[in-house]
Amino acid sequence: MNPGLKRLIRGWLLLSTVVCQPAAAQWLSQASGTTARLRGVSAVSATVAWASGSNGTYLRTTDGGATWQVGTVPGAEALDFRDVDAFDANTAYLLSIGEGERSRIYKTTDGGRHWALQFTNRHPKAFFDAMAFWDADHGVAVSDPVDGRFLIIKTTDGGATWQEVPPERLPPALTGEGAFAASGTCITVQGRNNAWIGTGGSAARVFRSTDGGNTWQVATTPILSGQPSAGIFSLAFKDANHGVAVGGDYKKEGEARDNVAITTDGGRTWKLVKGPLPGGYRSGVAYLPGTGTPTLVAVGPSGSDYSLDHGASWVSLGTVGYHAVSFAGPKAGWAVGEGGRIAKYFSGVPDTRRRSPSGRRSAFLPSNQAVIVRQFHFPFSICDWSFAIA
Repeated sequence: MNPGLKRLIRGWLLLSTVVCQPAAAQWLSQASGTTARLRGVSAVSATVAWASGSNGTYLRTTDGGATWQVGTVPGAEALDFRDVDAFDANTAYLLSIGEGERSRIYKTTDGGRHWALQFTNRHPKAFFDAMAFWDADHGVAVSDPVDGRFLIIKTTDGGATWQEVPPERLPPALTGEGAFAASGTCITVQGRNNAWIGTGGSAARVFRSTDGGNTWQVATTPILSGQPSAGIFSLAFKDANHGVAVGGDYKKEGEARDNVAITTDGGRTWKLVKGPLPGGYRSGVAYLPGTGTPTLVAVGPSGSDYSLDHGASWVSLGTVGYHAVSFAGPKAGWAVGEGGRIAKYFSGVPDTRRRSPSGRRSAFLPSNQAVIVRQFHFPFSICDWSFAIA
């Protein structure tokens, strides 16, 4: 290699070392404009996200969180919106929790200017916990057991109608078993027809459906259970096979014991993670779409953590508490919590996948100059260099 070329490469590498260092994974606080307790969040893109919480509160950003629009759904001022599912800057669903008619589902198609009440629970024993959508028209919601079985409703027309799944299509609930409304993510969906529900109390189990919620099976998990405050609080699936369940005991926020389980067969069997574990009870978990490594983030009132191996091991992101988390991409993730707390995720965790030349900035030098440089992509670093020198 000629001396000039060597000096050029050294200069590039030195520059990348000095100014292209990745930032550590962290949360960047944003001003929400509310003090409501926030329990639901739905990331749509790097610029659009929605959140929800107590006192009928909803929030929306269309500029990446630089500003948040705060509003109250008319007639819902006394309701607690524990779940929000959004599809663009205009379309979002809200689910409120509570016994009887306090469990409701609202929808907006104009960015929150107007809200339509689509569903009001008429079962006095029902208590709806969460909902999830495959797309803007097809969704499913779950209530705690009524007369010995979980109550599940479905929509196939954008929420215009909600149909109850016949109870005989579900395995019976165990005595003392229920679902948790901590973050709107005790139920999750994937693909076009897959759905899972995590439970707790007397047992921590996962109900699963592969036909759009029409029929269900159930599997036991080793997640901490046996108390009304313990069990699975959140589920996330990367594909039809790989998933993670997080939870613990919400009355023991800092206890890191039996709080993560993983599956590689679509939820038919679950294996307890031995550690390193998240730093306590965790109420929300989500995969980061679009990353080369299977990256997860889990949150809870005692802190948050991330994993780069489908949840087998975890690294702390800090001790600031959050209730819910959602990602639409590696640069599109938010967490929400007490007192109107909102933060956006920022990560410098390396992604070692190879990308096409058109997808990265590359320096191509003559083919007779052989230099091997390891390629890294830092999704949130200020530089994204790779050298393809052969």
